[in-house]
Amino acid sequence: MLDSNYTMPTEFVFVGFTDYLPLRVALFLVLLMVYTVTVVGNMGLIILVYVNSSLQTPMYYFLSNLSFLDISYSTAIAPKMLINFLASKKSISSYGCALQMFFFACFADAECLILAAMAYDRYAAICHPLLYSTLMSRRVCVCSTVLAYFSGSVTSLVHVSLTFRLPFCGSNLVNHFFCDIPPLLALSCADTHINELLLFALCGFIQTSTFVVIFLSYFCILITVLSIKSSGGRGKTFSTCASHLVAVTLFYGTLLFTYLRPTASYSPETDKVVAVFYTVVFPMFNPIIYSFRNKDVKNALKKLLERNCIFT
Repeated sequence: MLDSNYTMPTEFVFVGFTDYLPLRVALFLVLLMVYTVTVVGNMGLIILVYVNSSLQTPMYYFLSNLSFLDISYSTAIAPKMLINFLASKKSISSYGCALQMFFFACFADAECLILAAMAYDRYAAICHPLLYSTLMSRRVCVCSTVLAYFSGSVTSLVHVSLTFRLPFCGSNLVNHFFCDIPPLLALSCADTHINELLLFALCGFIQTSTFVVIFLSYFCILITVLSIKSSGGRGKTFSTCASHLVAVTLFYGTLLFTYLRPTASYSPETDKVVAVFYTVVFPMFNPIIYSFRNKDVKNALKKLLERNCIFT
């Protein structure tokens, strides 16, 4: 039972990374550059898919949604983090904290589902090419995307609602650089076992179920690829999956490490470093991975640049 005199803090204060100003300025400059590349690169990929008819296929439809999610959850974290590098007091209002938590958790969960949809798309294209247009119809693609955003919103709303019903009757000092769930649970003076259980259950269900879809899709793809007699054909077929596999490894590796652990093993300093990578750095890699390893994207970009040169 909560104390009736309990009031929610009006603000939370982030510990951040360091109080040493030169290091904070250096981190600000590096991560500002990374965030700029993230926004420009992913926005460029979205525009390229939209304007080029050869890229308007299920694979690139999901890729453009992946780019939107990368921009979105990075933007939920990075601007406030960059401001706090140069601020004397690294604070955020309780409502701002709740919104930051909601949008980050929503877009991160949605990205898991989009990555699973992309794996299923590759499975359909390689294992069932004759049925591909049916298995990956426009309706299927749109429904998959709506489901991803809806599921992300619902699970995120559950986490935020339960977290901000807890009494924070002690310090409002968050040992992190954004409003993530584990460091906020650590501030509560109430029993957080239900919150921890739901965090593990919901995150575990989304991450595990989507990982299973990805694993089974690539297992079937591997069986199909190995049945191709030509080594050149095997390499060409599997190369279409290489970019997605890299993105999945980077994204799932850090999320599984961060959220599917008991809070007893929570290490603030280690997790802050890991969090920088999955919130700011890894979103920058997706357009690079998909652009440099994908002939369709490179050809579409080349045509777009040539067209602009002609008009200018």
